[in-house]
Amino acid sequence: MRSVPTALNEAYRRAVIGGIVGLAAQGVLLLVLLPFRPHLSVATPALAFVVPVIVAVVIGGFAAGAFASVCGFVLYDIFFIHPYGTLAIHSPADLLALVVYFAVGVLVAQVVTQLHAARDEAHRREGDSTRLFELSQALLGDLTISQLLDHIATTVQTAFAPRWTALLLPADNETAAETSDLVVAARAGQALTDEELDSLTAPGGTTRSLGMTGGEMPSRIAVALVASNRPVGLLVLQEVQFARQDRALLGTFANQAALAVERAQLRDQALRSLLLEEIDRWRGAMMGAVSHDLRTPLASVKAAVSSLRQDTGVLSATDRAELLELIELQSDRLARLVTNLLDVTRIESGALIIRPTLIPFDELVDESLAAVMGLVPPSRVCTEPATDLPLLEIDYVLIGQVLANLLENAARLSPGDSPIRIGARPVTEPALAFVEISVTDDGPGIAPGERERVFEMFSQNSGGARAGLGLAIAKAFVEAHGGSIWIDPAVTRGARVVFTVPSAVSVPQHA
Repeated sequence: MRSVPTALNEAYRRAVIGGIVGLAAQGVLLLVLLPFRPHLSVATPALAFVVPVIVAVVIGGFAAGAFASVCGFVLYDIFFIHPYGTLAIHSPADLLALVVYFAVGVLVAQVVTQLHAARDEAHRREGDSTRLFELSQALLGDLTISQLLDHIATTVQTAFAPRWTALLLPADNETAAETSDLVVAARAGQALTDEELDSLTAPGGTTRSLGMTGGEMPSRIAVALVASNRPVGLLVLQEVQFARQDRALLGTFANQAALAVERAQLRDQALRSLLLEEIDRWRGAMMGAVSHDLRTPLASVKAAVSSLRQDTGVLSATDRAELLELIELQSDRLARLVTNLLDVTRIESGALIIRPTLIPFDELVDESLAAVMGLVPPSRVCTEPATDLPLLEIDYVLIGQVLANLLENAARLSPGDSPIRIGARPVTEPALAFVEISVTDDGPGIAPGERERVFEMFSQNSGGARAGLGLAIAKAFVEAHGGSIWIDPAVTRGARVVFTVPSAVSVPQHA
Protein backbone atom coordinates (compact mmCIF):
# COMPACT_ATOMS: atom_id res chain seq x y z
CA MET A 1 0.00 0.00 0.00
CA ARG A 2 1.35 3.46 -0.95
CA SER A 3 1.08 6.42 1.37
CA VAL A 4 -1.45 9.18 0.68
CA PRO A 5 1.12 11.85 -0.46
CA THR A 6 2.69 9.38 -2.86
CA ALA A 7 -0.71 8.38 -4.21
CA LEU A 8 -1.65 12.07 -4.73
CA ASN A 9 1.59 12.79 -6.57
CA GLU A 10 1.03 9.78 -8.77
CA ALA A 11 -2.57 10.86 -9.55
CA TYR A 12 -1.42 14.41 -10.37
CA ARG A 13 1.31 13.10 -12.67
CA ARG A 14 -1.15 10.85 -14.49
CA ALA A 15 -3.65 13.70 -14.87
CA VAL A 16 -1.00 15.96 -16.43
CA ILE A 17 0.15 13.23 -18.81
CA GLY A 18 -3.45 12.38 -19.72
CA GLY A 19 -4.26 16.03 -20.43
CA ILE A 20 -1.18 16.43 -22.63
CA VAL A 21 -1.91 13.23 -24.54
CA GLY A 22 -5.54 14.25 -25.02
CA LEU A 23 -4.55 17.68 -26.30
CA ALA A 24 -1.96 16.13 -28.66
CA ALA A 25 -4.57 13.69 -29.96
CA GLN A 26 -6.95 16.59 -30.65
CA GLY A 27 -4.16 18.39 -32.54
CA VAL A 28 -3.56 15.32 -34.72
CA LEU A 29 -7.28 14.90 -35.25
CA LEU A 30 -7.55 18.57 -36.18
CA LEU A 31 -4.82 18.20 -38.83
CA VAL A 32 -6.64 15.21 -40.27
CA LEU A 33 -10.11 16.82 -40.36
CA LEU A 34 -9.23 20.37 -41.57
CA PRO A 35 -8.66 19.40 -45.23
CA PHE A 36 -12.15 17.84 -45.28
CA ARG A 37 -13.90 20.69 -43.38
CA PRO A 38 -16.01 21.89 -46.38
CA HIS A 39 -17.43 18.39 -46.80
CA LEU A 40 -18.17 17.65 -43.09
CA SER A 41 -21.40 18.29 -41.24
CA VAL A 42 -21.36 20.18 -37.96
CA ALA A 43 -21.92 16.97 -35.94
CA THR A 44 -19.07 14.97 -37.47
CA PRO A 45 -16.16 16.86 -35.78
CA ALA A 46 -18.05 16.75 -32.48
CA LEU A 47 -18.18 12.95 -32.64
CA ALA A 48 -14.53 12.74 -33.63
CA PHE A 49 -13.39 15.00 -30.79
CA VAL A 50 -14.95 12.62 -28.24
CA VAL A 51 -12.16 10.10 -28.95
CA PRO A 52 -9.34 12.27 -27.48
CA VAL A 53 -11.50 12.80 -24.38
CA ILE A 54 -11.73 9.02 -23.88
CA VAL A 55 -7.96 8.68 -24.37
CA ALA A 56 -7.29 11.40 -21.80
CA VAL A 57 -9.67 9.79 -19.28
CA VAL A 58 -8.07 6.37 -19.68
CA ILE A 59 -4.61 7.79 -19.05
CA GLY A 60 -5.21 10.58 -16.53
CA GLY A 61 -8.66 10.14 -15.05
CA PHE A 62 -11.62 12.47 -14.89
CA ALA A 63 -9.58 15.69 -14.54
CA ALA A 64 -7.66 14.93 -17.72
CA GLY A 65 -10.92 14.06 -19.50
CA ALA A 66 -12.57 17.30 -18.38
CA PHE A 67 -9.52 19.26 -19.58
CA ALA A 68 -9.68 17.49 -22.94
CA SER A 69 -13.40 18.29 -23.18
CA VAL A 70 -12.74 22.04 -22.64
CA CYS A 71 -9.91 22.02 -25.19
CA GLY A 72 -12.10 20.14 -27.64
CA PHE A 73 -14.91 22.65 -27.09
CA VAL A 74 -12.56 25.55 -27.95
CA LEU A 75 -11.00 23.82 -31.00
CA TYR A 76 -14.39 22.73 -32.24
CA ASP A 77 -15.74 26.26 -31.97
CA ILE A 78 -12.73 27.95 -33.59
CA PHE A 79 -12.15 25.58 -36.51
CA PHE A 80 -15.55 24.03 -37.29
CA ILE A 81 -18.21 26.61 -36.27
CA HIS A 82 -18.93 29.69 -38.43
CA PRO A 83 -17.34 32.17 -38.39
CA TYR A 84 -14.02 30.26 -38.40
CA GLY A 85 -11.10 31.54 -36.34
CA THR A 86 -13.20 33.10 -33.57
CA LEU A 87 -15.21 31.98 -30.55
CA ALA A 88 -18.28 33.83 -31.81
CA ILE A 89 -21.42 31.74 -32.42
CA HIS A 90 -24.16 33.13 -34.66
CA SER A 91 -26.39 30.10 -35.09
CA PRO A 92 -28.46 28.58 -32.26
CA ALA A 93 -27.97 25.18 -33.89
CA ASP A 94 -24.20 25.57 -33.69
CA LEU A 95 -24.47 26.61 -30.06
CA LEU A 96 -26.58 23.54 -29.32
CA ALA A 97 -24.01 21.33 -31.06
CA LEU A 98 -21.23 22.81 -28.92
CA VAL A 99 -23.20 22.38 -25.71
CA VAL A 100 -24.12 18.79 -26.60
CA TYR A 101 -20.48 18.04 -27.45
CA PHE A 102 -19.24 19.42 -24.11
CA ALA A 103 -21.96 17.59 -22.16
CA VAL A 104 -21.21 14.31 -23.95
CA GLY A 105 -17.48 14.77 -23.34
CA VAL A 106 -17.94 15.37 -19.63
CA LEU A 107 -20.43 12.47 -19.39
CA VAL A 108 -18.06 10.13 -21.21
CA ALA A 109 -15.24 11.20 -18.92
CA GLN A 110 -17.40 10.49 -15.87
CA VAL A 111 -18.53 7.08 -17.15
CA VAL A 112 -15.03 5.99 -18.11
CA THR A 113 -13.69 7.20 -14.76
CA GLN A 114 -16.33 5.19 -12.91
CA LEU A 115 -15.53 2.13 -15.03
CA HIS A 116 -11.85 2.50 -14.20
CA ALA A 117 -12.65 2.95 -10.52
CA ALA A 118 -14.87 -0.15 -10.57
CA ARG A 119 -12.15 -2.13 -12.31
CA ASP A 120 -9.51 -0.96 -9.83
CA GLU A 121 -11.83 -1.79 -6.93
CA ALA A 122 -12.45 -5.26 -8.37
CA HIS A 123 -8.70 -5.81 -8.73
CA ARG A 124 -8.15 -4.55 -5.19
CA ARG A 125 -10.83 -6.83 -3.79
CA GLU A 126 -9.41 -9.74 -5.76
CA GLY A 127 -5.97 -8.99 -4.33
CA ASP A 128 -7.41 -8.69 -0.82
CA SER A 129 -9.23 -11.99 -1.21
CA THR A 130 -6.08 -13.65 -2.49
CA ARG A 131 -4.02 -12.31 0.43
CA LEU A 132 -6.67 -13.36 2.94
CA PHE A 133 -6.84 -16.82 1.38
CA GLU A 134 -3.06 -17.20 1.44
CA LEU A 135 -2.96 -15.97 5.03
CA SER A 136 -5.71 -18.33 6.17
CA GLN A 137 -4.06 -21.26 4.36
CA ALA A 138 -0.77 -20.54 6.10
CA LEU A 139 -2.44 -19.99 9.47
CA LEU A 140 -4.24 -23.31 9.17
CA GLY A 141 -0.95 -25.06 8.42
CA ASP A 142 1.12 -26.96 10.92
CA LEU A 143 3.41 -24.09 11.92
CA THR A 144 5.19 -23.68 15.19
CA ILE A 145 4.29 -20.61 17.23
CA SER A 146 7.53 -18.82 16.22
CA GLN A 147 7.01 -19.63 12.52
CA LEU A 148 3.41 -18.46 12.74
CA LEU A 149 4.34 -15.13 14.32
CA ASP A 150 7.04 -14.49 11.70
CA HIS A 151 4.57 -15.34 8.93
CA ILE A 152 1.95 -12.93 10.30
CA ALA A 153 4.44 -10.06 10.51
CA THR A 154 5.81 -10.77 7.02
CA THR A 155 2.33 -11.02 5.47
CA VAL A 156 1.18 -7.71 6.99
CA GLN A 157 4.43 -6.05 5.88
CA THR A 158 3.94 -7.29 2.31
CA ALA A 159 0.26 -6.35 2.16
CA PHE A 160 0.42 -2.83 3.61
CA ALA A 161 4.08 -1.80 3.12
CA PRO A 162 4.71 0.13 6.35
CA ARG A 163 8.26 1.04 7.29
CA TRP A 164 8.19 -1.85 9.73
CA THR A 165 5.71 -4.23 11.31
CA ALA A 166 5.98 -5.52 14.89
CA LEU A 167 3.94 -8.23 16.58
CA LEU A 168 3.83 -7.93 20.36
CA LEU A 169 2.76 -10.71 22.71
CA PRO A 170 2.39 -10.90 26.47
CA ALA A 171 5.69 -11.70 28.13
CA ASP A 172 4.16 -14.89 29.51
CA ASN A 173 1.61 -16.42 27.16
CA GLU A 174 0.21 -18.61 29.88
CA THR A 175 -0.83 -15.53 31.85
CA ALA A 176 -1.85 -13.40 28.88
CA ALA A 177 -5.18 -12.56 30.43
CA GLU A 178 -3.64 -11.32 33.69
CA THR A 179 -0.54 -9.44 32.52
CA SER A 180 0.04 -6.31 30.44
CA ASP A 181 3.77 -6.81 29.87
CA LEU A 182 4.45 -6.98 26.13
CA VAL A 183 7.51 -8.10 24.20
CA VAL A 184 8.27 -7.97 20.48
CA ALA A 185 7.74 -11.55 19.33
CA ALA A 186 8.17 -10.98 15.57
CA ARG A 187 8.92 -8.10 13.22
CA ALA A 188 9.35 -7.43 9.51
CA GLY A 189 10.48 -4.57 7.29
CA GLN A 190 13.21 -2.12 8.26
CA ALA A 191 15.06 -2.56 11.53
CA LEU A 192 13.61 -0.77 14.54
CA THR A 193 15.72 1.89 16.18
CA ASP A 194 16.37 1.70 19.90
CA GLU A 195 13.98 4.61 20.49
CA GLU A 196 11.22 2.93 18.47
CA LEU A 197 11.73 -0.37 20.23
CA ASP A 198 11.60 1.39 23.58
CA SER A 199 8.49 3.35 22.57
CA LEU A 200 6.48 0.22 21.94
CA THR A 201 6.20 -0.48 25.66
CA ALA A 202 6.62 1.77 28.64
CA PRO A 203 8.78 0.55 31.56
CA GLY A 204 5.74 -0.88 33.31
CA GLY A 205 4.53 -2.64 30.20
CA THR A 206 1.91 -0.01 29.26
CA THR A 207 1.73 0.63 25.53
CA ARG A 208 2.39 4.19 24.42
CA SER A 209 2.71 6.20 21.18
CA LEU A 210 0.16 3.91 19.59
CA GLY A 211 -2.78 4.73 17.41
CA MET A 212 -3.17 7.10 14.49
CA THR A 213 -1.15 10.31 14.63
CA GLY A 214 -2.32 13.27 12.64
CA GLY A 215 -0.71 16.17 10.83
CA GLU A 216 2.65 15.72 9.19
CA MET A 217 3.96 13.23 11.78
CA PRO A 218 4.52 9.63 10.61
CA SER A 219 1.53 7.50 11.53
CA ARG A 220 1.67 4.45 13.74
CA ILE A 221 -1.30 2.12 13.78
CA ALA A 222 -1.82 -0.46 16.51
CA VAL A 223 -4.42 -3.22 16.18
CA ALA A 224 -5.27 -5.47 19.10
CA LEU A 225 -5.38 -9.23 18.43
CA VAL A 226 -8.44 -10.50 20.29
CA ALA A 227 -9.76 -14.05 20.32
CA SER A 228 -12.58 -15.42 22.49
CA ASN A 229 -12.89 -11.97 24.12
CA ARG A 230 -9.30 -12.31 25.31
CA PRO A 231 -6.36 -10.19 24.10
CA VAL A 232 -3.60 -12.35 22.70
CA GLY A 233 -1.29 -9.71 21.23
CA LEU A 234 -0.82 -6.37 19.49
CA LEU A 235 0.03 -5.67 15.85
CA VAL A 236 1.89 -2.37 15.24
CA LEU A 237 2.55 -0.76 11.83
CA GLN A 238 4.95 2.19 11.60
CA GLU A 239 4.60 4.98 9.03
CA VAL A 240 1.65 3.61 7.10
CA GLN A 241 -1.34 5.51 5.74
CA PHE A 242 -4.14 3.93 3.80
CA ALA A 243 -7.80 4.23 2.91
CA ARG A 244 -10.76 3.10 4.98
CA GLN A 245 -11.15 -0.17 3.06
CA ASP A 246 -7.52 -0.97 3.84
CA ARG A 247 -8.28 -0.50 7.52
CA ALA A 248 -11.08 -3.06 7.19
CA LEU A 249 -8.65 -5.47 5.51
CA LEU A 250 -6.13 -4.94 8.31
CA GLY A 251 -8.89 -5.67 10.83
CA THR A 252 -9.69 -8.93 9.06
CA PHE A 253 -5.99 -9.82 9.05
CA ALA A 254 -5.85 -9.11 12.77
CA ASN A 255 -8.88 -11.29 13.51
CA GLN A 256 -7.48 -14.24 11.60
CA ALA A 257 -4.05 -13.76 13.15
CA ALA A 258 -5.57 -13.67 16.64
CA LEU A 259 -7.42 -16.93 16.04
CA ALA A 260 -4.27 -18.54 14.66
CA VAL A 261 -2.14 -17.39 17.61
CA GLU A 262 -4.76 -18.63 20.07
CA ARG A 263 -4.93 -21.95 18.21
CA ALA A 264 -1.15 -22.34 18.29
CA GLN A 265 -1.03 -21.50 21.98
CA LEU A 266 -3.80 -23.99 22.75
CA ARG A 267 -1.97 -26.62 20.72
CA ASP A 268 1.21 -25.99 22.71
CA GLN A 269 -0.77 -26.27 25.94
CA ALA A 270 -2.31 -29.53 24.71
CA LEU A 271 1.14 -30.89 23.87
CA ARG A 272 2.41 -29.92 27.31
CA SER A 273 -0.60 -31.62 28.87
CA LEU A 274 0.06 -34.77 26.87
CA LEU A 275 3.71 -34.65 27.88
CA LEU A 276 2.78 -34.30 31.54
CA GLU A 277 0.35 -37.19 31.21
CA GLU A 278 3.06 -39.30 29.59
CA ILE A 279 5.49 -38.36 32.36
CA ASP A 280 2.91 -39.32 34.98
CA ARG A 281 2.24 -42.60 33.20
CA TRP A 282 5.96 -43.28 32.89
CA ARG A 283 6.52 -42.38 36.56
CA GLY A 284 3.62 -44.59 37.64
CA ALA A 285 4.88 -47.50 35.55
CA MET A 286 8.38 -47.00 36.88
CA MET A 287 7.19 -46.92 40.48
CA GLY A 288 5.08 -50.01 39.86
CA ALA A 289 7.98 -51.84 38.27
CA VAL A 290 10.45 -50.81 40.95
CA SER A 291 8.08 -51.68 43.77
CA HIS A 292 7.36 -55.08 42.19
CA ASP A 293 10.93 -55.99 41.38
CA LEU A 294 12.35 -54.59 44.61
CA ARG A 295 9.76 -56.08 46.92
CA THR A 296 10.43 -59.72 46.06
CA PRO A 297 14.22 -59.80 46.50
CA LEU A 298 14.05 -57.53 49.55
CA ALA A 299 11.47 -59.76 51.14
CA SER A 300 13.61 -62.83 50.38
CA VAL A 301 16.73 -61.18 51.81
CA LYS A 302 14.88 -60.03 54.93
CA ALA A 303 13.38 -63.47 55.51
CA ALA A 304 16.76 -65.16 55.07
CA VAL A 305 18.51 -62.71 57.37
CA SER A 306 15.76 -63.06 59.98
CA SER A 307 16.09 -66.83 59.88
CA LEU A 308 19.85 -66.63 60.34
CA ARG A 309 19.58 -64.18 63.24
CA GLN A 310 16.99 -66.32 65.01
CA ASP A 311 18.97 -69.50 64.49
CA THR A 312 19.15 -71.35 67.81
CA GLY A 313 20.92 -74.35 66.42
CA VAL A 314 17.92 -75.65 64.52
CA LEU A 315 19.34 -74.83 61.07
CA SER A 316 21.81 -77.25 59.63
CA ALA A 317 24.95 -76.24 57.80
CA THR A 318 23.22 -77.01 54.50
CA ASP A 319 20.24 -74.78 55.38
CA ARG A 320 22.53 -71.95 56.39
CA ALA A 321 24.44 -72.28 53.13
CA GLU A 322 21.19 -72.18 51.16
CA LEU A 323 20.04 -69.06 53.01
CA LEU A 324 23.37 -67.34 52.37
CA GLU A 325 23.18 -68.33 48.72
CA LEU A 326 19.64 -66.93 48.57
CA ILE A 327 20.83 -63.64 50.08
CA GLU A 328 23.67 -63.45 47.57
CA LEU A 329 21.39 -64.29 44.65
CA GLN A 330 18.73 -61.72 45.61
CA SER A 331 21.41 -59.10 46.29
CA ASP A 332 22.76 -59.66 42.78
CA ARG A 333 19.23 -59.30 41.42
CA LEU A 334 18.83 -56.01 43.31
CA ALA A 335 22.17 -54.79 41.97
CA ARG A 336 21.07 -55.66 38.42
CA LEU A 337 17.81 -53.77 38.92
CA VAL A 338 19.62 -50.68 40.21
CA THR A 339 22.00 -50.86 37.23
CA ASN A 340 19.04 -51.01 34.85
CA LEU A 341 17.38 -48.05 36.53
CA LEU A 342 20.59 -46.03 36.22
CA ASP A 343 20.76 -46.98 32.54
CA VAL A 344 17.17 -45.79 32.08
CA THR A 345 18.15 -42.46 33.59
CA ARG A 346 21.10 -42.14 31.19
CA ILE A 347 18.92 -42.96 28.19
CA GLU A 348 16.11 -40.57 29.13
CA SER A 349 18.50 -37.72 29.91
CA GLY A 350 20.40 -38.10 26.63
CA ALA A 351 23.67 -38.74 28.44
CA LEU A 352 24.40 -41.98 26.57
CA ILE A 353 27.88 -41.84 25.02
CA ILE A 354 29.37 -44.57 22.82
CA ARG A 355 33.10 -45.35 23.22
CA PRO A 356 33.81 -48.13 20.69
CA THR A 357 36.80 -50.44 21.01
CA LEU A 358 37.82 -53.69 19.32
CA ILE A 359 36.93 -56.78 21.32
CA PRO A 360 36.62 -60.52 20.48
CA PHE A 361 33.22 -62.13 20.80
CA ASP A 362 34.44 -64.57 23.47
CA GLU A 363 35.55 -61.73 25.73
CA LEU A 364 32.15 -60.06 25.36
CA VAL A 365 30.46 -63.29 26.48
CA ASP A 366 32.81 -63.60 29.46
CA GLU A 367 32.11 -59.99 30.50
CA SER A 368 28.35 -60.60 30.31
CA LEU A 369 28.47 -63.87 32.26
CA ALA A 370 30.53 -62.16 34.95
CA ALA A 371 27.89 -59.43 35.23
CA VAL A 372 25.12 -61.98 35.88
CA MET A 373 27.17 -64.31 38.03
CA GLY A 374 24.82 -65.93 40.50
CA LEU A 375 21.75 -65.21 38.40
CA VAL A 376 22.72 -67.28 35.37
CA PRO A 377 24.75 -70.44 36.07
CA PRO A 378 27.58 -70.68 33.49
CA SER A 379 26.75 -74.38 33.06
CA ARG A 380 23.44 -73.44 31.40
CA VAL A 381 25.06 -71.23 28.77
CA CYS A 382 26.17 -72.76 25.48
CA THR A 383 28.15 -70.54 23.10
CA GLU A 384 27.92 -71.27 19.35
CA PRO A 385 29.89 -68.60 17.40
CA ALA A 386 30.77 -68.89 13.71
CA THR A 387 34.36 -69.80 12.88
CA ASP A 388 35.06 -66.70 10.72
CA LEU A 389 33.76 -64.17 13.24
CA PRO A 390 35.56 -60.77 13.03
CA LEU A 391 36.37 -58.53 15.96
CA LEU A 392 33.50 -56.43 17.31
CA GLU A 393 33.85 -52.64 17.20
CA ILE A 394 31.58 -51.76 20.13
CA ASP A 395 31.34 -50.12 23.52
CA TYR A 396 31.83 -53.41 25.35
CA VAL A 397 30.33 -52.03 28.57
CA LEU A 398 27.02 -51.21 26.88
CA ILE A 399 26.82 -54.27 24.63
CA GLY A 400 27.92 -56.42 27.57
CA GLN A 401 24.95 -54.99 29.43
CA VAL A 402 22.70 -55.89 26.48
CA LEU A 403 23.87 -59.50 26.47
CA ALA A 404 23.67 -59.70 30.27
CA ASN A 405 20.05 -58.47 30.23
CA LEU A 406 19.12 -61.05 27.60
CA LEU A 407 20.81 -63.85 29.57
CA GLU A 408 19.06 -62.82 32.78
CA ASN A 409 15.64 -62.77 31.07
CA ALA A 410 16.27 -66.16 29.47
CA ALA A 411 17.39 -67.72 32.77
CA ARG A 412 14.42 -66.32 34.67
CA LEU A 413 11.74 -67.25 32.14
CA SER A 414 12.94 -70.72 31.09
CA PRO A 415 13.08 -74.00 33.06
CA GLY A 416 15.97 -74.17 35.51
CA ASP A 417 17.73 -77.06 33.78
CA SER A 418 17.21 -75.93 30.17
CA PRO A 419 20.16 -74.62 28.17
CA ILE A 420 20.62 -71.03 27.02
CA ARG A 421 22.32 -70.78 23.63
CA ILE A 422 24.39 -67.79 22.47
CA GLY A 423 25.02 -67.64 18.73
CA ALA A 424 26.97 -65.25 16.52
CA ARG A 425 27.57 -64.94 12.79
CA PRO A 426 28.86 -62.22 10.45
CA VAL A 427 26.34 -60.32 8.35
CA THR A 428 27.56 -58.11 5.51
CA GLU A 429 25.43 -55.25 4.19
CA PRO A 430 26.28 -52.62 1.56
CA ALA A 431 29.09 -50.40 2.93
CA LEU A 432 28.62 -51.87 6.43
CA ALA A 433 29.59 -55.11 8.17
CA PHE A 434 27.76 -56.36 11.25
CA VAL A 435 27.80 -59.32 13.57
CA GLU A 436 24.48 -60.89 14.43
CA ILE A 437 24.28 -62.13 18.03
CA SER A 438 21.37 -64.22 19.33
CA VAL A 439 20.22 -65.57 22.70
CA THR A 440 17.85 -68.56 22.58
CA ASP A 441 15.97 -70.17 25.47
CA ASP A 442 13.34 -72.88 25.94
CA GLY A 443 10.92 -70.74 27.93
CA PRO A 444 7.26 -69.95 27.19
CA GLY A 445 8.23 -67.62 24.34
CA ILE A 446 6.68 -64.31 23.35
CA ALA A 447 3.32 -64.04 21.59
CA PRO A 448 3.47 -62.53 18.07
CA GLY A 449 1.37 -59.55 19.14
CA GLU A 450 3.81 -58.69 21.94
CA ARG A 451 7.12 -58.94 20.05
CA GLU A 452 7.27 -55.20 19.46
CA ARG A 453 5.78 -54.11 22.76
CA VAL A 454 8.30 -56.00 24.91
CA PHE A 455 10.97 -53.49 23.87
CA GLU A 456 9.02 -50.63 25.47
CA MET A 457 9.77 -49.36 28.96
CA PHE A 458 8.01 -51.26 31.77
CA SER A 459 6.10 -53.61 29.50
CA GLN A 460 4.98 -57.05 30.59
CA ASN A 461 4.48 -60.14 28.50
CA SER A 462 2.33 -63.19 28.91
CA GLY A 463 5.36 -65.34 29.54
CA GLY A 464 6.04 -63.77 32.92
CA ALA A 465 5.14 -60.68 34.86
CA ARG A 466 8.32 -58.61 34.73
CA ALA A 467 9.32 -54.98 34.33
CA GLY A 468 10.23 -54.20 30.73
CA LEU A 469 13.57 -52.62 31.57
CA GLY A 470 16.03 -55.18 30.24
CA LEU A 471 14.81 -55.35 26.65
CA ALA A 472 14.09 -51.62 26.45
CA ILE A 473 17.63 -50.83 27.61
CA ALA A 474 19.03 -53.42 25.20
CA LYS A 475 17.14 -51.79 22.32
CA ALA A 476 18.48 -48.33 23.18
CA PHE A 477 22.09 -49.53 23.48
CA VAL A 478 21.97 -51.56 20.25
CA GLU A 479 20.38 -48.75 18.22
CA ALA A 480 22.97 -46.33 19.60
CA HIS A 481 25.56 -48.53 17.82
CA GLY A 482 23.61 -48.36 14.55
CA GLY A 483 22.28 -51.91 14.94
CA SER A 484 18.83 -53.37 15.47
CA ILE A 485 17.18 -55.89 17.78
CA TRP A 486 14.16 -58.12 17.27
CA ILE A 487 12.41 -61.32 18.30
CA ASP A 488 12.95 -64.12 15.75
CA PRO A 489 9.47 -65.01 14.44
CA ALA A 490 10.66 -68.36 13.02
CA VAL A 491 11.22 -69.90 16.48
CA THR A 492 8.22 -72.00 17.54
CA ARG A 493 9.51 -73.11 20.94
CA GLY A 494 10.94 -70.68 23.46
CA ALA A 495 12.27 -67.33 22.36
CA ARG A 496 15.21 -66.19 20.27
CA VAL A 497 16.29 -62.55 20.66
CA VAL A 498 18.60 -61.32 17.89
CA PHE A 499 20.60 -58.10 17.69
CA THR A 500 23.33 -56.74 15.41
CA VAL A 501 26.45 -54.75 16.27
CA PRO A 502 29.24 -53.30 14.08
CA SER A 503 32.33 -55.36 13.35
CA ALA A 504 35.90 -54.14 12.94
CA VAL A 505 35.55 -53.47 9.19
CA SER A 506 32.34 -51.43 9.49
CA VAL A 507 31.67 -47.75 10.05
CA PRO A 508 29.57 -47.66 13.23
CA GLN A 509 27.10 -44.90 13.94
CA HIS A 510 28.02 -43.32 17.24
CA ALA A 511 25.32 -41.66 19.35
